Amino acid sequence: MTRSFGHPVTDLHGLSQAVTVFGSRAAEKVRKQGSLASQVMVFIRTSPFWQDTQYSRSFAIPLRRFSADTALLVPSALLGLQQIYRPGFKFAKADVMLVDLQSAAIEQRELDLEGDTDSQQGRVRLMSALDSINRCYGKGSIQVASGAHTGQRKDWAMRQEGRIPAYTTCSADIPVARA
Repeated sequence: MTRSFGHPVTDLHGLSQAVTVFGSRAAEKVRKQGSLASQVMVFIRTSPFWQDTQYSRSFAIPLRRFSADTALLVPSALLGLQQIYRPGFKFAKADVMLVDLQSAAIEQRELDLEGDTDSQQGRVRLMSALDSINRCYGKGSIQVASGAHTGQRKDWAMRQEGRIPAYTTCSADIPVARA
């Protein structure tokens, strides 16, 4: 499912912010379902409804090992974005897709010369903590940075003025009435 931007995005910085958020959400979703991905695909396109020059590209980045780690998936997506981005276009949509999923319970081993098992388990615990905080306090409460600043306007964000509050997702969202 691609995501339409609230406003056209013309620069790489804005697209990078969007791809970072979308990649983080995709990683969280595959962890939730207990899966790992072997490829990251990034996709951008202009709107077919605008009377401008059209552009649509995707790029897949194979991973060395199956992963659901946000810190590995997002940089791969940004690398793919750099390969397909072209200046001079008004982009309307982007997405990050995780491809060739397999169960996290199935693991193909290889000789690991770069790190130990304890650090890999630490990464799994870190991603679990990140997911728990975002579930409780809302999507994007903690996220991977891509040069985005908290107060910076996100032109790429979807317009959701009519969206109702999610009172049932976290006890912190439930309003308190006092007499």
